Amino acid sequence: MSSKYLYPVDTDQFEDIRERGLLYVDKTDMLFDLVSKYRYVFLSRPRRFGKSLLCNTFRAYFNGQKELFEGLKIASLEKEWKKYPVLQFAMSSLKHLDLEDARNQLGLLIRDYELDYGYDNSGFAPGARFRSLVRTAHAKTGEKVAIIIDEYDSPILALLHQPEERDAMRKMMREFFQVLKDEGAHIRFVFMTGITKFSQMSIFSELNNLKNISMMPKYSGLCGITKTELETTLRPHVADLAERMECTTEEAYAKIKEYYDGYHFCEDSEDVYAPFSLLNALDEGCIKEFWFESDTSSSLMENLKHYPLATAFSYDGVKVTLDEFAIPCEEATTLMPLLFQSGYLSIESYDRMLETYTLRFPNKEVRNGMIHNLMPLIMHQTRRDGNALVTNMTQCIYNGDLSGALLHLRSYIAGIPYDIITKEEWDNKEKREDFYKLLFYMVFSILNSRVRCENKCILGRSDVVIATAKDVFVLELKVDDTVDNALRQIDDKSYAIQWSADGRRVTKCGVRIDSERRNITHWRLVDEKNETIEEKNF
Repeated sequence: MSSKYLYPVDTDQFEDIRERGLLYVDKTDMLFDLVSKYRYVFLSRPRRFGKSLLCNTFRAYFNGQKELFEGLKIASLEKEWKKYPVLQFAMSSLKHLDLEDARNQLGLLIRDYELDYGYDNSGFAPGARFRSLVRTAHAKTGEKVAIIIDEYDSPILALLHQPEERDAMRKMMREFFQVLKDEGAHIRFVFMTGITKFSQMSIFSELNNLKNISMMPKYSGLCGITKTELETTLRPHVADLAERMECTTEEAYAKIKEYYDGYHFCEDSEDVYAPFSLLNALDEGCIKEFWFESDTSSSLMENLKHYPLATAFSYDGVKVTLDEFAIPCEEATTLMPLLFQSGYLSIESYDRMLETYTLRFPNKEVRNGMIHNLMPLIMHQTRRDGNALVTNMTQCIYNGDLSGALLHLRSYIAGIPYDIITKEEWDNKEKREDFYKLLFYMVFSILNSRVRCENKCILGRSDVVIATAKDVFVLELKVDDTVDNALRQIDDKSYAIQWSADGRRVTKCGVRIDSERRNITHWRLVDEKNETIEEKNF
C-alpha cells in the first residue's frame, strides 16, 4: 500500500519542495525571528538533520521569492519582501580534497558568482576573490549581501587527525572567513551551519559577533521534527504509516519514538526527531535504520580509529559538564565531543543544581548503527561474522536457550585476534573486564530482543539483562573469578528483583572469563530459587 502523501526524501531544495507540493514542516517564523534580531548566526546540527534545507529556505527568503512562502507563518510577518544579492557556499564539496584541489573547488564556487556580476578574478586567492565579490555584489545591486555557508567544517573535519594538512586547509579557510568580519559594511546577514566546533577558526576566535544559537532553547527545533509537530501537523501522516504497517496509530508513534526520537540540544530543548529517518519511514511505510544507510557514519568511523574504540559505549549515560562535551574537537582528548557534536550522543537530562548533563545514544537507530559499524573495527572480524553470530544467538535466545547462545559467543570469541587489546590493557584487570562487558553489550544489543547493559537498580548495576517476551536473563561477568561470586553479586545487589513480578521466567547466569585462555570458561544458569538449571565448564 503506497502513501497518500508526498515526502521530500530526494531533495533539500526549498523551491522544489514548495513547487512540487511536498511535505514541508513550517519553521519560517523562527527564520524571520533570526533575521530580525541578528546579522551573524551559526547553527550546529548533525548530518542529515535539515541544515541544507534551512540554508536553501534562507536563500529563497533573501531572493524575495514571496510566492514560495504563501500559506506559511512568515507570510503574515514579512511586509517588505526585499530582494538581496545572495552568496551561498556548500563547503561539503571541498570534503576529502587536498589543499590544492580544495582551493580550486572553492575558486569554482566563487567564479559562478563572478560570472553573474560580469567579471573574472580567477588569478587571485579565494579570500581575495570573496572579498571583491561581496563588494561588487553590493555595489551593483545597491543592496547589502546575504551570505549562506553550509557545513563550513566539512573540509577540516576530514583532516582532523592529519595536523599538517588540517592546518594548511584551515589557513586557507580562515582567509576566506575573515572576509565576513572585515566586510561587515557590505553584509546584510550571514547564516552558517556545521557539525562541529573548531578552535582557532576565524569564525569563532575572530568573528566575535557570531551568534551561536546551537544550544539556545528557543531554536532547538529549528532543524528536525519536534514532538509537537509530530503529534499535530504530522498526525495524519503517522496514521497513514500505521495503516500501512497494520498497527494502531499509537503503536506507530511508539515505534517512531523508539527509533528516531531522543535528540535534545540544550537543557530546555524541545524533543526532536531525526528528520531524514522519520520522513523516509513515512515515505516507505516501515521503520528501519535509514540514517546509517545514508553513509552518515563514514567520516565518524574514520575518526574513531584514532581513539580507543572500546570507550565509545562508555559515554552512554555519562554525567558531564558542558565544557567536557561542547569543546572544540581539535582540543578533545576523548571521543565524547565528537560523538555529541556529530549526533551520536544527545542530552538526556540536565541537573540544574550540579550543572551536569547526562548524555546518551538518542535512540535505537543510532545505538544499533554504532554497534554494527564498530563491531568489525573493535573485534577485528567482518560484519558478516558478527551477523552470523547474532543470527545464531537470536534463535537460541528466543527458544529460551541462553546456554546455547553462550556457546555460539564462545566460539566467536575464540576467533578474535590476540592483539585486539594491548598487553598493558590486558594486564589491567579492570580493562580486561571492561573489554568483555563491551563485547557482551555489543552482541546482545543487536539481538532482536530488549537488551539492557549495566542495568541500574537500587544497589548497583548488573552487567547485562536480556529480556524477551517470555524470558529475562540476568548476567554477571567475572574475569578470573568464580561463577559463585557472580551469582552471589546478583543476589546481594538484588539485580533480578525488579523482574520477578512481571510474569516472565527469570534466569540468573554467572559467567567466568579466564584471562590466560582469553575466553569464557564457565557459566551456570540458576532459577529465582537458585536451583541450577544448566552448567557448562570448559
